[in-house]
Amino acid sequence: MNRHAIVTGASRGIGRAIALAFAEAGYDLTITCLNKTELLNETAALIRDKYCVSCNTFTGDLAYAAQADSLFKDVEDVDILINNAGISYIGLTQDMLPSEWDRVIATNLSSAFYLSRLAIPFMLSKKRGKIINISSVWGEHGASTEVAYSASKGGLNAFTRALARELAPSNIQVNAIACGMIDTDMNNMFNKEEKASIISDIPSDRMGTPEDVARLTLQLCTGNDYLTGQVITLDGGWM
Repeated sequence: MNRHAIVTGASRGIGRAIALAFAEAGYDLTITCLNKTELLNETAALIRDKYCVSCNTFTGDLAYAAQADSLFKDVEDVDILINNAGISYIGLTQDMLPSEWDRVIATNLSSAFYLSRLAIPFMLSKKRGKIINISSVWGEHGASTEVAYSASKGGLNAFTRALARELAPSNIQVNAIACGMIDTDMNNMFNKEEKASIISDIPSDRMGTPEDVARLTLQLCTGNDYLTGQVITLDGGWM
């Protein structure tokens, strides 16, 4: 039987690219989104038709524990969990509402806990598994006007390191990818000139692609079982 991977936030961007990479590698999939159900279903149909693997879909808000529970009602097995779903907020901290802060933290950090706690028992039963958290360079360095986002990703990095220590004796590896400037809808808030200015500071002279992230994610899940507790920066040498 094929191994099974769960990828959150997979209707577009990084999550979609990760789902396609794992499908090409022969994994059965469960992919999720918040509300882009049509796009998610299109991705699932492509995966089934092109790669001939199973692909289940789930639409829901994984910032809430009850929705994570609903997702796992139909999950019979899981070998790999990719916590990719995330949102950003740009603005001055004094202008941010408490509800907006809570939303960023719940989506980017709490959801990783909700899903991991449900996936871990499957992995423990087999004494193997992988959890990959898609993070950001701002979780290490912090970004002005992105304080909540930076805090959520910094928390995700600490979560990664701590959970890796907890699960290492059970042969379950937990790592994170700290992404730099990736060419996704999340970065469309920047205009052409602003993007050009950022790219001028990146030694690789380009933004990363979702496929760059997907390739590294797959490598982390199919390679060295001794690699765990790492936050791996993927930013073209930017930071």
